[in-house]
Amino acid sequence: MKAILVDDEADGIKTLQRMLGMHCKDVQVVATCSNAADAKAQIGLLKPDIAFIDIQMPGKSGIDLIRELEERHFEIIFVTAHNEYMLQALQYSAADYLLKPVDEDRLVEAVQRAKKRLQDERKDELTEALLYNIGKAGQPSEMRLCLPTMKGFIILKLEDILYCEAERSYTIFHLDDGKTVTVSRPLAEYETMLIDTPFFRIHKSFLINLHHVKEYQRGEGGTVIMSNKAEIEVSRRKKDLFLARIREIFKY
Repeated sequence: MKAILVDDEADGIKTLQRMLGMHCKDVQVVATCSNAADAKAQIGLLKPDIAFIDIQMPGKSGIDLIRELEERHFEIIFVTAHNEYMLQALQYSAADYLLKPVDEDRLVEAVQRAKKRLQDERKDELTEALLYNIGKAGQPSEMRLCLPTMKGFIILKLEDILYCEAERSYTIFHLDDGKTVTVSRPLAEYETMLIDTPFFRIHKSFLINLHHVKEYQRGEGGTVIMSNKAEIEVSRRKKDLFLARIREIFKY
């Protein structure tokens, strides 16, 4: 695969180039760029298969670069320092990213995923979802959630998700149209990702959208009835926190 590296820090480019040479033998670096303008020109000229793009650069950022490209027929792996809102947008969009300093195992995994996505004709939709989510940075409830599936991916509004159910190391998303989506990631990962949204984990097996709760029935922990009439048990140890979140959201 032909690759372009985009980073305003020379040491960052050298390190990444060395790591690719050692651990990703089928990746050929055809150009390195220190700013968005040069990168845009090189991408148009060389037609890479993959681009490693630093998000935070002086002047135009890596995100500005992506927005300006008329065609994006290549895979993108973002490279970034820790930034809470940016990482949140990347995670919601299922975008591949590497945190500085780059870990070699994560690098190899990201390249392998990029290879698979190159065959997906809808991959540009992932970038569009990312750009949308970047615009909603700091407002996770307004973001789109991209779920990787066996066939590709599906992009959802959070309001369309009723609840998430744990099934061993998988998560089953129950949607308001009656459909389900199964993702090969654990429920705990989505609990963390959706921490600042109306989602709440009421049981070890269930993460629910509080906006879809229609009724609560008292009991040892109690039971919630969702908008699709599903009845879900509230664990005893989660009861007080659940009722506090309900009061906070619905102001009763």
